[in-house]
Amino acid sequence: MVMASFSLREDYWETFSLRDDDIGFLYNFLLEKETPLTTRELVSALVDERIQGEIREIERQRSSGGDIYFPREDYKQGQKLVFPALGWIQGEVVGIRDGMNPESDGFKVIRVKFSDGEEREFASSLTDHILNDPPEIVEKDELLDAKAVLRTHLDLLEDRLEEGLTTAEDFVRIAGRWFPRALLIDVNVGHLNLAEAALDMAGGGPMTTLDLLKEVDLPADVNSKLVEFSLDLALQEDQRFDEVGPAGDVLWHLHRLEPEEVRESPIYLQYHDINYDRSSLGEDMLALERQLDDELSPIDDRFKGDEEAVVRLIYPHWRSGTLPLSSRIRHLFPTSYEAPRIRFILVDESSNEQFPGWVVREKHYVYGLRDWYEKNGLIPGSLVRLRRGKNLGEVIVAHDAQRSSREWIRTLLVGSDGGVVFAMLKQIISAAYDERMAIAIPDVDGLDGVWVRMQKERPAFERVVVNMVRELAKLNPQRHVHASELYAAVNTVRRYPPGPILALLASRPWFSHVGDLHFRFDDSERV
Repeated sequence: MVMASFSLREDYWETFSLRDDDIGFLYNFLLEKETPLTTRELVSALVDERIQGEIREIERQRSSGGDIYFPREDYKQGQKLVFPALGWIQGEVVGIRDGMNPESDGFKVIRVKFSDGEEREFASSLTDHILNDPPEIVEKDELLDAKAVLRTHLDLLEDRLEEGLTTAEDFVRIAGRWFPRALLIDVNVGHLNLAEAALDMAGGGPMTTLDLLKEVDLPADVNSKLVEFSLDLALQEDQRFDEVGPAGDVLWHLHRLEPEEVRESPIYLQYHDINYDRSSLGEDMLALERQLDDELSPIDDRFKGDEEAVVRLIYPHWRSGTLPLSSRIRHLFPTSYEAPRIRFILVDESSNEQFPGWVVREKHYVYGLRDWYEKNGLIPGSLVRLRRGKNLGEVIVAHDAQRSSREWIRTLLVGSDGGVVFAMLKQIISAAYDERMAIAIPDVDGLDGVWVRMQKERPAFERVVVNMVRELAKLNPQRHVHASELYAAVNTVRRYPPGPILALLASRPWFSHVGDLHFRFDDSERV
């Protein structure tokens, strides 16, 4: 039995892109469902439709392309044939001659011209040939199996569908669900004003769309999903409102009543890019950079961390009440399809107290921990443990408490001239910390003034680092400074990620590496 391929090109799904007829199908599919659907739901339906369409096309080609070629048959000049063993391609007989094979008598050879201009010869009037058996059609190829296609290509197909629908003016998306714009009900400015008033009464939010619908007079005789989706779209297109729910959960908040540190990055987190040579960083430096969890470090976004992570606080995040949304811990926090800001719930592991937090996706930080830091006596350098909560949109925060004791801690002091110096002083400590990064700040207001001045004057990056190395070296008998110690100290006066600091240590001759990422500064080497 001859097996004739009844499948698609091997790269069919890898080269998938949305066609006009796909757009039409999806439009009608959503019209029939009368319900907004996710990208995944649309992909599933479209793959089924594509497979059925390709099968219909192959069947059409088989039935309309001409006679099926069998070597046993006789053929005439100009006769159209279809060749199952060659993927059902079509051709026309353009020549006939006698065959010349001592083992086979009385057969013919036909010359066939294909649509691409190629000509090939085939046997005819030949009674003994394997292709004389009718072909068995193989229809269960994985390329024509929707489940197999989705299992292998789902992420790619979702990306391509979203690319196509995003540029299609007829479709709109809210919280990951799509629907034709023309089929939505009208939501006017009066409805939106009522929604604003409701959110205002709720302290800005968040509120679900269903809660807002109770305050907004929209038609009740229409599909409830369409009403909800229509209001979502109108709210999204009005700058007064922010959609702040995690993926799969639509929540609305008034933009003007969000915390200031969510709407604008705190001064302590603002960084002005510094060009540096990353190739100068050795493996030990790259390992330290990953360990430090700085949200500004250019580490692969696809990196997946553990289910629990420990973060070493630096001063900018301690002062701002934030956490870095680094690649190592990003997966622990809620995300969204489109919303730049996400409101979620932080849960204190020791007390089960819940308080609101905000993921600021565009600036890569999490806000909402200032009171928690103060309540638990955390300082720059303290260790914060994080893990996902039991419920959607919850993250558990914890610290390792210890009995309060007076310990020798690197302490930053602000002079009357606005300069900063370091000293080893005894401080009351009640939480676990990283010894190299711990810094006590007795005069926070004074240090705020330093930040304002530094932002205004913008001293050269290298000058800031050198001055800090000199200060830290005074605290060590060997006058050695560890790279992580320097990173933490520099960030008490200006926001810098580890990369530029490490590159400076690696590239300047006046910084001598004495082992284990400890460095000594030699003024005599400096020009």
